[in-house]
Amino acid sequence: MGCAGGRIVSDRTGFEALAPFFRIIDEGLSGLVDGDDFFDTLTEDVVFEYIISVPGYPRRVVGREAVAELYRGYGEGMILHGSDELAVHHDREASVVVLEYAVHGRAVSTGHAYDNHFVSVITIRDRKVIHWRDYLDPVAVFDALGWPDQHK
Repeated sequence: MGCAGGRIVSDRTGFEALAPFFRIIDEGLSGLVDGDDFFDTLTEDVVFEYIISVPGYPRRVVGREAVAELYRGYGEGMILHGSDELAVHHDREASVVVLEYAVHGRAVSTGHAYDNHFVSVITIRDRKVIHWRDYLDPVAVFDALGWPDQHK
């Protein structure tokens, strides 16, 4: 698994719970980016911004390795079993792709269903992702994991 232009995420364990997410992103970015897997499509210094998210989740993560570490523990809280509703909007001149999609799974701690919709605004340069801006429905997260005490 090579990646031009930098070090790759060498330890590929711990991401199994995200397989449906990786599949829909691969479908949405098909033909636009190079890489053997999700992490290989990211530049070493990629910037991820979580614009609409949940309390406690980082607002900004810089670097492929940091993104991998953030996502590595995902299966401890949520297991995805599907993804769908993909819509792809591509502005070739700006090298920006907007992906709309849904993921479906179950919260580990509560057993509640998790169904969330995302909008990801992705900037590509030299067939690699350099910037990712993410928007999600926080209510869907709380419905699956439970609402924070101060909001009950």
